[in-house]
Amino acid sequence: MLHDMLIRQVVQMYSTVLSNSIRKTREYIRNADGAVGPMFAVTLLPLLVSVGAVVDLQTAAISRTKLGAVADAAALAAAGHSTGTAAEAELYGLRSFNAGVAELKRVTISSASIKVTDSGLSRSAVVTYNGQTATSLPQVVGVTSLGVSGTASATLGRSPYMDFYLLLDNTPSMGVGATPADVTKMVNNTSDKCAFACHDLSNANNYYNLAKKLGVTMRIDVLRMATQQLMDTMASTATVSNQFRAGVYSFGASATTAGLTTVAPLSGSLSSVKAAAGAIDLMTVPDSSYNNDQDTDFTKVLTALNAAVPSPGDGQSETSRQKVVFFVSDGVADENNKTTCSQPLSGSRCQQPINLALCSALKNRGVKVAVLYTTYLPLPTNSWYNTWIKPFVGTISSKMANCASPGLYFEVSPSQGISEAMTALFKQAVYSVRLTN
Repeated sequence: MLHDMLIRQVVQMYSTVLSNSIRKTREYIRNADGAVGPMFAVTLLPLLVSVGAVVDLQTAAISRTKLGAVADAAALAAAGHSTGTAAEAELYGLRSFNAGVAELKRVTISSASIKVTDSGLSRSAVVTYNGQTATSLPQVVGVTSLGVSGTASATLGRSPYMDFYLLLDNTPSMGVGATPADVTKMVNNTSDKCAFACHDLSNANNYYNLAKKLGVTMRIDVLRMATQQLMDTMASTATVSNQFRAGVYSFGASATTAGLTTVAPLSGSLSSVKAAAGAIDLMTVPDSSYNNDQDTDFTKVLTALNAAVPSPGDGQSETSRQKVVFFVSDGVADENNKTTCSQPLSGSRCQQPINLALCSALKNRGVKVAVLYTTYLPLPTNSWYNTWIKPFVGTISSKMANCASPGLYFEVSPSQGISEAMTALFKQAVYSVRLTN
């Protein structure tokens, strides 16, 4: 609309001048004595006016585009200044606008204002400006400038106060090699072609110790490092003190005490949480057949976590924090469960994808569930896998995705980075940006 107004303004101005110059030229020619020089000079005026119209129209359009970009940047700067008051954000945005205008040629701003308003977790900024661009032939046309005005607005979802409850699957299946190369190395160095570095305390030569000796990286190793790096990301992302708190939980250090286990209690001291996360390790088992290998009890652990997470707030203050359960797992339960098992039982042993009712119990309370699915690796040389896991392996991913709150799901294959995925998932839970014009 502004572009159309500029066109009408320029056309009207130059049409008047051109009409007057043509009328005067005709009168001069009728009264001229036939001299070529004066006649040429007079007829040149309409041509100059026409050229000036084109130049000024183009200049005004370019100025309008550049000013729009400057205003957009100022609106985003003001809306993104989430650490200060609305008045401080207005000054911050205005400085951005003035700095941008200073880089423009032939543009003068007569007035500019920024209005910032807060609504819940959103901060909106509206930039309004009026100015002029210099014309190319002011002495001939009699008009020295053309008006240029406009508005720009931006809305930024401010980062809320949030508590993150990191539930990390440290059960024996997370002892699998982190990459296909690690899996192959374990298979090639075990008599039963096992890809898992089981931490069997009854055998000093267990596969966990073998993996360490061979230099095999296990998924639990990658998860430990990724969790520590995430604490650094949280600390650097926070815009106000104590904005993010985190707690780290596992399925238990030992199968003999399996259940929801606190690795690091919920704390705003993210450096302390990072240090405590260094203790994350694979669950130990007293022997290779302890508890019929039912060590990944999703039902028990997620039910306990649901009871441990307080009711969430809206995130607008330290006393009204949003709650996020950050669940990292390969997505397969292995538990004693005759009542809600979706797959064939081996006695009372249930191996199945996650029961979505456990996720719904959290989400129905307003707790966000972020899920990082570490792809369950196919183990074609393992007879147990072929019998009990392979029949439903194709559904694990979709179950984990449906467990997550909208937009808070990532899957990480062996060739991808768990650390990068955890960072991306964290930022997805925190950020929301929208620009409007």
